[in-house]
Amino acid sequence: MSETFDYCAIGRRVIEIEADALHTLTQYINGDFTRACELIAAASGKVIVMGMGKSGHIGNKIAATLASTGTPAFFVHPGEASHGDLGMIEKGDVVLAISNSGEAQEILTLLPVIKRLGIPLISMTGKPESSMAKLSQIHLQITVAKEACPLNLAPTSSTTATLAMGDALAISLMEARGFTADDFALSHPGGALGRKLLMRISDVMHTGDLLPMVYEEASIKDALLEVSRKGLGMTAIIDSNQQLSGIFTDGDLRRLLDKRIDIHNTAIGDVMTRNPATISADVLAAEGLKMMEDRKINGLLVTDAGKLVGALNMHDLLKAGVM
Repeated sequence: MSETFDYCAIGRRVIEIEADALHTLTQYINGDFTRACELIAAASGKVIVMGMGKSGHIGNKIAATLASTGTPAFFVHPGEASHGDLGMIEKGDVVLAISNSGEAQEILTLLPVIKRLGIPLISMTGKPESSMAKLSQIHLQITVAKEACPLNLAPTSSTTATLAMGDALAISLMEARGFTADDFALSHPGGALGRKLLMRISDVMHTGDLLPMVYEEASIKDALLEVSRKGLGMTAIIDSNQQLSGIFTDGDLRRLLDKRIDIHNTAIGDVMTRNPATISADVLAAEGLKMMEDRKINGLLVTDAGKLVGALNMHDLLKAGVM
């Protein structure tokens, strides 16, 4: 192999060929595409995606994208379907069969059974005259001019086009259903995105005995002991009606030491910061993080109609995986 081989030139050529394939693909977003979306949207069951080889790998991803964006779907391997897995398909489902050639025998073998069950078939192929295309109710064309492989053999442009068509289906259905960020989060509870979209301030805030607070009349010394005991780097100050009056933080202490104030006899209400930043318990934790970042503070007090109900700091959000 030559040491001067230009890998970058080949890489750019591949991307250019596949980009051209995607540009061409837009002509196939037509009436058949609309009918496919309408058929899936009206179905009472799931979308069953099938494909062999590279088409199978792409089909797996399309099924996952559909499922995570509001369209129940899963992938069934055609080979396994012939040996029992066809029992997963039931009335109300829609089959989406993928094959660039449209002649995948493992899928064609299943079509008589699928038709006998009365299951609608949508095919996705690069050959509109293929057996699969002719036997399906709706055909989605994914023809590409050439593969990016110099031998025009390895599925490259064709698999890219297939994946893009699958994404077009999924996102079109997602928007038609009015699928929201909250809906998305419910299908992604374990990931960072799910935590950001699902976790509320109430899920991470300190309450009860863990909530740092003292009355306005307490001494600065007592307030410092509360800050130390609760470990949030701050304490809330409340009045006799349990309403929030202010906050005292580690930073306030550093500034206070320069003034040589008597911490034993001075009330914390005399030196607290009034009108501190507060947040509601039902707000997304991610919004609390943004508020702290915007205001350059490390903690927040949680209130309900002016009454203190909780507190949290940046470390709590870090531990919860929100940041």
